[in-house]
Amino acid sequence: MNGLEEAQARAEAARDAMYAGDRVAHELGMVVSTVGPSMAIVDMTVTETMCNGLDVCHGGVIFSLADAAMAFASNSLGGTHLASDASIDWLAPARVGDQLTATAIESARRGRTGLFHVEVRGPEDVIAVFRGKTKMVSTDGPAPAPS
Repeated sequence: MNGLEEAQARAEAARDAMYAGDRVAHELGMVVSTVGPSMAIVDMTVTETMCNGLDVCHGGVIFSLADAAMAFASNSLGGTHLASDASIDWLAPARVGDQLTATAIESARRGRTGLFHVEVRGPEDVIAVFRGKTKMVSTDGPAPAPS
């Protein structure tokens, strides 16, 4: 296995291990459609139970989708990475039946700290932009290094 293949295998193993135990992702119907070193794409369809009193998807649900994408992306390198800061800008509402896609990409890394940019897209365009920071808290993580 070359270096790229090893990195991809590590990312997929981390995704599988994390997703198996991620009760929130399962409850909200999130699916990790793509994962690679320092990136992840997570999809979710808005359901009635995700909507607030204005009949639009609750901002916290959209935040959770973006946060999940960052979690899968940050842990794709091995080790245990936890969010240490995040912010979101909501640009447009999402409604029942909308397919949302959160794409997380690491934009910078310094030591144990990673910075991530996440775009959440709906059927028409970008509905939210999320910026997050993660910290590696352990070299043990959801995925062992490939052998």
